[in-house]
Amino acid sequence: MKNYIFLAFAILCESVATSFLKASEGFTKPLQTIIFVVAMSASFYLLTHAIKVIPIGIAYAIWSAVGIVLISLIGYFVYKQTLDLPAILGIVLIVIGVIVINVSRNQPPIKILLKSNLYFV
Repeated sequence: MKNYIFLAFAILCESVATSFLKASEGFTKPLQTIIFVVAMSASFYLLTHAIKVIPIGIAYAIWSAVGIVLISLIGYFVYKQTLDLPAILGIVLIVIGVIVINVSRNQPPIKILLKSNLYFV
């Protein structure tokens, strides 16, 4: 169970890092660049703990799907970016794919993600 907590925090750190990557404006803003580097480093560090138990393909699928949703929401609310219908549909299909993978494996990660309010779909 602890490994799924590591994965959840890794996803959160990666989402923060990616949002600061945008804010760094090509690494021209030092503070935003430093936050990006620290958050991305923390994300990979936490991911290394998660994949000790969670298969790397499954962990990465969860990371990708939840990260895409979080970054899309950050883009919408912080950067005033919008997604068109095909992009939204694609994101929904990615999330559905991860849910199918987790349900078919009969493992708890999706239940933990749902309980931790990390889903936004």
